Amino acid sequence: MQSRRTFLKQTGTAGGLLILGAFPFSSLAKQEVINVTILHTNDTQSQIEPFGADVPKFEGMGGIQARADLIKKIRAEQEHVLLFDSGDYFQGNPNFDAFGGELEIKSMNLMGYDAAGVGIHEFDGGIENFAKQISKANFPVVCSNYDGIKTSLSKVILPYTIIIKAGIKFGVLGVGAKLKGVVSGDIGDQIDYLEPIKKANETASHLKNKENCDFIICLSQLGLSDFNSNSINDKTLAKESENIDLIIGGNSHTLLQKPLKYFNKKKSEVLIVQAGWGGTHLGRINYAFSTKKNILSSNAQTVEIAK
Repeated sequence: MQSRRTFLKQTGTAGGLLILGAFPFSSLAKQEVINVTILHTNDTQSQIEPFGADVPKFEGMGGIQARADLIKKIRAEQEHVLLFDSGDYFQGNPNFDAFGGELEIKSMNLMGYDAAGVGIHEFDGGIENFAKQISKANFPVVCSNYDGIKTSLSKVILPYTIIIKAGIKFGVLGVGAKLKGVVSGDIGDQIDYLEPIKKANETASHLKNKENCDFIICLSQLGLSDFNSNSINDKTLAKESENIDLIIGGNSHTLLQKPLKYFNKKKSEVLIVQAGWGGTHLGRINYAFSTKKNILSSNAQTVEIAK
């Protein structure tokens, strides 16, 4: 896939040809552009209502209704929109304790999520509850590095999904954080944790080379960490990846106003985005693709969610 740097270099060359009169302007003017908007959330953690005065930093922010209204507005303005969550949409708070995550899944269904990842808080009610709730989802839940073949999760969690939007084939995979020693009980013993970068690369290779996907997204719960440069996190994943174009992150609750940019092993650009926590922000990335499915440009931002 053509990187943005390559595109800028080529457009610069094209500009020179225009000045010299060697490049017909009409051919450039006729070039079609396919615009796709990718919206994303992470670590919403069962925050159904806006934050109250007890959390002054986020007072009045967030809430499912405000998020749904903002998503609806963007969809009315843009023809091609995708919506993802990287995980931790559950958490052991009163809403979750009362309904076991049912409200969260129903709300995500109504908002029209296209796919979601898996966070450690999805297990706050146990494996059976998680499997029960996501069996009601109208969207696929993806994680490539959790092997729950001996549990009910084997029937409801997929390693990847494929979505076609505006004629572009998007491959979407997920990677989760280590469970053992983090989640309660014996959940970490029931689900095998597979090395995330290896599994992400294997899955992305399958999507690129076997499924012929044009653009590959990873829904990650590895987080961003500057405390241990040797830890496995989204920065490491980006640099060690080969076919991933976009990492939608979570777990570390990082609010990135602008995406982090890295080059993978193939020297192609990988973007990392993350939208804080508690549903206070909605991430938005506008991609422009050529008719040959190459990335022409991208623009990413986080939008505050409030009444």
